[in-house]
Amino acid sequence: MIRLTPLEILMALSVPLVWGMGLVLAKGAIAHFPPILLMALRFALTAAVLVWFTRIPHGNLARLFGIAIIAAALQYSLTFTGLTGLQAGIAALIVQLEVPFLVLLGALVLGERPGARKWVGIAVAFCGIGLMVWQGDFGADIVSVLMVVGGAFSWAVGQVMVRRLKDIEGLQVTAWIAVFATPQLFAMSFLFESGQVAAIRGADITIWGTVVYLGLVMTAFGYLMWNTLIRRHDVGRVAPFLLLLPVFAVIGGMLFLGEEPRPEKLLGGAVILLGVGIITMRLPRRSRAPSHDPA
Repeated sequence: MIRLTPLEILMALSVPLVWGMGLVLAKGAIAHFPPILLMALRFALTAAVLVWFTRIPHGNLARLFGIAIIAAALQYSLTFTGLTGLQAGIAALIVQLEVPFLVLLGALVLGERPGARKWVGIAVAFCGIGLMVWQGDFGADIVSVLMVVGGAFSWAVGQVMVRRLKDIEGLQVTAWIAVFATPQLFAMSFLFESGQVAAIRGADITIWGTVVYLGLVMTAFGYLMWNTLIRRHDVGRVAPFLLLLPVFAVIGGMLFLGEEPRPEKLLGGAVILLGVGIITMRLPRRSRAPSHDPA
């Protein structure tokens, strides 16, 4: 069992910070930019910067194209369109469903056998999302909730696909997914959104600064670290660090957007985090006998 090095622990802590703050900044930017267009600009910048520093992954191009459709174009279209109707911190809590979705897909697609503890965690996590919806004050935003849930599922599918890649580095994964996702996202924006030209012409330096953060910090830097970690370690070893993502997003939303999450929303989100924690946190061993529950 390979432990994380101090540098890898720092990387694992940085990922939820840059992703959480990315949600906060994107929430502010989609008041100006259509959300899918914002994602298209984001990945265009990532691709333009990173593609020059990595080799063409000839044996994986078709797989990367498919991953880009599921884990970038579809995922970010759903998640950030859903973000338009939700507070950044609440959306970040719902996004945590990525982890139970990943465990479920591991069981269904990869033949993994989650132990009883993980099944309990999955049930608790989905009870949390049910609690948030059952409270009934989302109103029309129930569609936004379902879109963010759909984005979480798409992310989990994409991570299973990434885990199946062979002979490829984390930088290649990040760069070439961005290359393929850029035209996909522009096409989706053309089909489903309007006002793109006016939004681009009217964007000020703050909006373009957000695009730079999303493209270079959140995507290039954040996903470079994440893809590197999951290529070196089991997802279950690094996934617990993502529990910090909604913490950073809630704090950032309150500080920079003036958001005030309702206590009942935070309660539902806390139940989701509890379920994710049950899935990902390791219990101390009572003996040296090997565990039959995979990490």
